[in-house]
Amino acid sequence: MIKVFVSGCYDILHAGHIDFFEQAKALGDYLIVSFASDEVLMKYKNRKSCLPETHKRKILESIRLVDKVVMGKNLQLEGIDFYECFLAEKPDIIAVTQDDKFGAQKQKLCAENGCQYIVLPKNPNPEFLSSSQIISRIKCPTEVPLRVDFAGGWLDVPRYARQDGFIVNCAITPKVSLANWVYEIGSGLGGSAARAILKGKPEVNSAIAMGVGWQDPAVILETGLCVWKSGKLPRLDFKRNPEILIGNMAVFWTGQSTNSASYTYKKRDYLAICMAGKIAKDGVLTNDLTLIAKGVDLSYQLQLNEGMAKLPEVESSIAKKYCGGGNGGYAVYLFGDRSHRDDFVANNVRAMTVEPYIN
Repeated sequence: MIKVFVSGCYDILHAGHIDFFEQAKALGDYLIVSFASDEVLMKYKNRKSCLPETHKRKILESIRLVDKVVMGKNLQLEGIDFYECFLAEKPDIIAVTQDDKFGAQKQKLCAENGCQYIVLPKNPNPEFLSSSQIISRIKCPTEVPLRVDFAGGWLDVPRYARQDGFIVNCAITPKVSLANWVYEIGSGLGGSAARAILKGKPEVNSAIAMGVGWQDPAVILETGLCVWKSGKLPRLDFKRNPEILIGNMAVFWTGQSTNSASYTYKKRDYLAICMAGKIAKDGVLTNDLTLIAKGVDLSYQLQLNEGMAKLPEVESSIAKKYCGGGNGGYAVYLFGDRSHRDDFVANNVRAMTVEPYIN
């Protein structure tokens, strides 16, 4: 009889684990699964187990592929907490996955005890989630706000970061959920980041990978009227309750979607973008809507210089600009009072009211 030995935390059992057990069992006749004790998890991963040890054992023992379940308790040997179990069971094979962090320790243990060490390939099935991904899905919210950016856009893209730059933005309602999306698609309001958050994906990394910077997930998760330091990763300089924006914002659908990523490499005046961000930052700092509007207006002038089409003029508006970095999507309009904002929305089928949101 060929004994195969595998080990892991197995804190949240998922399809990837079952696939691994199937591959391991195929190497021999008898599969022994070792799971780390609560004490081992706390010492080496600094976290509590999701399930009590008795529950974890019961679940593993119920899997038809598994012939025996043992628990690793050794607190002195990181990565081979199962050392005593291994010596007692005398397996013929230790099977590991390609990304096993303790492969070197396990390989050494095998060499010292005449055991074969076999690395099994990871199943490439994209539907197989890791334990951390499952936890993210459980913890992710069911609805989130979107955002409007006022000034400093593009300074959140790592390669365009400026040491003295600021990005000013604000979370908005109505909120969205995967089942209820009240805005147009490709709107420039941070919808891609919102979807990633709602699906439990790594928010900031997903946004940076798309080439559009980190401001969308940052402000969606932070909420409020925010001023961020330009840089490779989000760093909140300060924020305030956005009460001065209540009743004073509307978004206008331009009629075509936008793709900010396609505008990333466009030539632009980053010194002027920094100036717009600083002006808007000072407006947030002093709670001055007029000063915020000046930063918004300068940002719009820069967008026009990049070749974006002119937005409809609204006499009662104090400032406007495209949301996001591409020609299209929504534009945000700022007003000095609610009545002017509401009149604008009432007379424009493509316009809708939005309000600032802080959690």
